[in-house]
Amino acid sequence: MSKRAHNFCAGPAALPETVLLRAQAELLDWQGRGLSVMEMSHRSDEYVAIAEKAEQDLRDLLSVPNDYKVLFLQGGASQQFAEIPLNMLPEDGVADYIDTGIWSRKAIDEAQRFGHVNVAASAKAYDYFAIPGQNEWQLSENAAYLHYASNETIGGVEFDWIPEVGDVPLVVDMSSDILSRTLDVSKFGLIYAGAQKNIGPSGLVLVIVREDLLGRARSICPTMLNYQIAADNGSMYNTPATFSWYLSGLVFEWLKEQGGVEAMERVNRAKKDLLYKTIDDSAFYSNPIAHNARSWMNVPFRLADEKLDKAFLAGADARGLLNLKGHRSVGGMRASIYNAVGMDAVEALVAYMAEFEKEHG
Repeated sequence: MSKRAHNFCAGPAALPETVLLRAQAELLDWQGRGLSVMEMSHRSDEYVAIAEKAEQDLRDLLSVPNDYKVLFLQGGASQQFAEIPLNMLPEDGVADYIDTGIWSRKAIDEAQRFGHVNVAASAKAYDYFAIPGQNEWQLSENAAYLHYASNETIGGVEFDWIPEVGDVPLVVDMSSDILSRTLDVSKFGLIYAGAQKNIGPSGLVLVIVREDLLGRARSICPTMLNYQIAADNGSMYNTPATFSWYLSGLVFEWLKEQGGVEAMERVNRAKKDLLYKTIDDSAFYSNPIAHNARSWMNVPFRLADEKLDKAFLAGADARGLLNLKGHRSVGGMRASIYNAVGMDAVEALVAYMAEFEKEHG
């Protein structure tokens, strides 16, 4: 088998090698049944058991309270930008949104199609390099919910705190940092996350929603976007993304084997500390994000001379350090160091960075 590269892609992202090997082994013949999971009826006892185990393992990993529903849906996190207001924003209501980057702005733009949105705070004043403190927020009196993105995958900005908004339901996009460190689910009304970063392959979006927030969908809400319908049908009102669900379940098993989210938090802290220290100790590399808003999962950095970017990326590719090019909207470099990206990958990256700086600095 060819040597696996170190994959720093922001998404679809690296998956644990042991998970891929198990999926490979089960691809043609799942547990002696003579067929693939992809060929299995989602209504079969076998697949229902796969789905139920995946949900239970996730509940165990995040200590999800019993009064929350866990939904395995399609359409990605971007579909949730519409689904959330259709389910939670009354026609005459207002929802508070926090703008910290490209993904939260996309959520704002979509929600405005369905009702009144109050942008309670924006990181624009900080060039999206910092998060406005809650003392700067202009919250509505009777918001249906407050929405924010806990981690901006493109900008590399992350909340290191949970907003305090009283009884207003907190709605959070955790697409790129869910399962990366411990989390008190009970502080949120709804958590959603596209799978293709820290959960599994693309084609799936996870929604964890408090039960009292169900049953509020507008009359115009399509059946397929109604959380209550999804919950009542075990996320199987229609055929779900069966293979993505199965693979995500394997990732949840892998996370448990690693020691759970607490163990991943320790590893992820060490990974990001090493990478940021390498950047900060150098005059050749830089990261503009305020220290208390630096992402654990997506680390953007720039070279002192952007004319060297192509040479840096070519050298990285030659060493099996892949997908380090920054998003087209911000340029530079970006290393996404999700759960499946091990410390060995980060160590290989910082070794290359030191080598490149010595040659070109």
